[in-house]
Amino acid sequence: MTTKFLPFMANYKRELRVGEDIRKRGNIESVMEFVERMKKVHEKAEVALKKAQEDMKRQANRGRKETKDWKKGDRAMLSTKDLVFKKRPARKLVDQYVGSYTIEEVVSTNTVKLQLPISMRIHLVVNVSRIV
Repeated sequence: MTTKFLPFMANYKRELRVGEDIRKRGNIESVMEFVERMKKVHEKAEVALKKAQEDMKRQANRGRKETKDWKKGDRAMLSTKDLVFKKRPARKLVDQYVGSYTIEEVVSTNTVKLQLPISMRIHLVVNVSRIV
């Protein structure tokens, strides 16, 4: 839990007790004290959630790299890392990159649509990590 306390504790400043006699009357705090306490608890929770969000963002972006801005009409070579070649028996003898294909469309910052020959039999839209 990122706030390090339960929602019931944040709202009522005590642990939830099951089976408690609700007719018991204890010390009743004034409304203003309750409001001030609640504001402090919510501020602490907000700070804890903001810190957790920043930590998660930093961890997620740690392995990401900046990508080249591709434009329509640019030429790119396709990586053979995940391609299957039936005519070549040894994987180590296959070139690392094939062709010089034209980019038909930039779908998003991470994907582009290539003009590939029909014989390739793969999807035309590829991730930019697979092209050079």
